[in-house]
Amino acid sequence: MALLGPNFKNLTISSTLEINEISKKLQDSGREIFKFGLGQSPFPVPSILTEELKNCAHIKDYLDVTGLFELRQAVAAFHKERNRVDYSSENVLIGPGSKELLFQCQMVCDGVTVLPAPSWVSYAPQAKFLNKKLVWLKTNAQQEWHVSPDVLDNYCREESKKNKLLILNSPNNPSGTSHSNLQELARVARKNDLIVISDEIYAELDYEGSYRSISHYYPEGTIVSGGLSKWCGAGGWRLGTMVFPDQLVDIRNALRATSSETFTSVSAPIQYAAIKAFTCDHSQYLKKSRAILKHVASFVHRELVSVGINSVKPSGGFYLLCDFSEIFRNSNTILNDNDLCKKLLADTGVATLPGSDFGLNSEDKILRLAFVDFDGGKILAQLDSNYKLDNDCLEHYFPKIYNGINRLKNWTIKNK
Repeated sequence: MALLGPNFKNLTISSTLEINEISKKLQDSGREIFKFGLGQSPFPVPSILTEELKNCAHIKDYLDVTGLFELRQAVAAFHKERNRVDYSSENVLIGPGSKELLFQCQMVCDGVTVLPAPSWVSYAPQAKFLNKKLVWLKTNAQQEWHVSPDVLDNYCREESKKNKLLILNSPNNPSGTSHSNLQELARVARKNDLIVISDEIYAELDYEGSYRSISHYYPEGTIVSGGLSKWCGAGGWRLGTMVFPDQLVDIRNALRATSSETFTSVSAPIQYAAIKAFTCDHSQYLKKSRAILKHVASFVHRELVSVGINSVKPSGGFYLLCDFSEIFRNSNTILNDNDLCKKLLADTGVATLPGSDFGLNSEDKILRLAFVDFDGGKILAQLDSNYKLDNDCLEHYFPKIYNGINRLKNWTIKNK
């Protein structure tokens, strides 16, 4: 008989992966499903990377546990320019996706894991696996779902004797919004000697091409996490990066040791091909991707708000939060966000995720919607150099988004 530790009883798989599996089963059974649950990039991997992967497919040897030297050099140079910190190749770790590096970083760091509510679905379960104390800091729509410096400072004063690891994600999953108060948060982090992980996996998908990082204001205490899954469409390649300041070399060395005893090293062909991601010019690919995502985000936000669903307009990535609390405040059948998700899927085929998976109160009836159910490659090929899309193209190029949102709207009107 298998004996499970107390942290691993009643476990389920990550909700984002689970909703994808549920959606596929329903589709296989003949249901029309609008997959607004899993946030996978709709765009193809840039061809210069796929061609390089073919060229490197024969490379079979284990690489340095820290990562291929040439790739680490490229990542360090990329972040030296973007983050305005003098990183070297020794500051960089390459892992099998940023998720694994985030988990191992939580594992080696002593103290409390501090998360804004809402935050990405896997931060909190990882803390639970590690039996770490987890603290949620409340946010709200008026703050665009980002923690305020005052809330963070107040918590730090209350728990002044404990080490703390704060994880920030911007543009944010699940809200799609970007931090506007990073300088103030940096001041609080420095004052309270916090270690900050800046999860910048969506940073290249800011719709205006702006780059904002807490490392600009608090470089000595900030670890920058990134990878290829979102901006590069390469989720299945499983390549993540983590960049450390010189002041946190002990954490970097600890991760190097734990990596050597867990995943050993990332696939060699993937690492060689990934050099092109950090050294080649992808500006046209990114400008088109951002223009497409901004257009879809504007449509989805406008249509939801038109029927009374409260939502903050996204500024990057491919998510937004949908607040049904006013609509179903007095409902006898929809008591929480899980009820709402299940009924919406059963009645319309629209698959979403409950806000409680991201740390929000289940009774608030907030859902996360991912607007990536379209053929990004087809639209990239059609978009001209003006990066302009009009509303007439929505039904043609984004049929699942267009029809799914209309079903959601009609269902909302009917059930008000």
